Amino acid sequence: MITDWGGVLTSPLNDAVGAWLAADGIDADRYRTVMRAWVKQAYDGAGANPIHGLEDGSLAPEEFERLLAAELLTVDGGPVAAAGLISRMFGAFSPVEPMYEALRAARAAGARTALLSNSWGNDYPRDLFAGLFDAVVISCEVGMRKPDERIFRHALDLLGLDAAECVFIDDIEHNIRAAESLGIRGIHHTSADATIAELRELGLLP
Repeated sequence: MITDWGGVLTSPLNDAVGAWLAADGIDADRYRTVMRAWVKQAYDGAGANPIHGLEDGSLAPEEFERLLAAELLTVDGGPVAAAGLISRMFGAFSPVEPMYEALRAARAAGARTALLSNSWGNDYPRDLFAGLFDAVVISCEVGMRKPDERIFRHALDLLGLDAAECVFIDDIEHNIRAAESLGIRGIHHTSADATIAELRELGLLP
């Protein structure tokens, strides 16, 4: 069982971003316009962009913060502070305990488990990972990012398993399609209840 972190093992990204935009008084429409263009290019476009660089480790988090802050404005037209922007953006993330319980149950039943996450310079709750994963793959640490097939193959190699033996859970459809193209069973995560039900159907949970 291979799983994403943000939006799967955490509360939804949109909720965290919404809390940050409100707390910092940022123009939400401007943020969404900028981020929509950056995300589209990161997944569909050619070459590198700030998200691509942040995720694969070729762009320092501090530089990403500077670039994003420069594109944003507060609701009253003022500048947005760059320092600490990423921590503020994800500050409202909270762990989704039913998903952690599902991982523990699957592992107790004999499944091998891995984390496969595109990092945004996050501080991961590694204390929660202890004894939970057989492999932890963080994009910026390995110089690869989803949906690049190389990062999926790297995770498979660490687990010592073939693609057909694995299931991959992610909240981004583009990443699910990439995993499925390699023969990995994909679960598009929309809620803990739905994902857990699908894992039960696959026989990975009691």
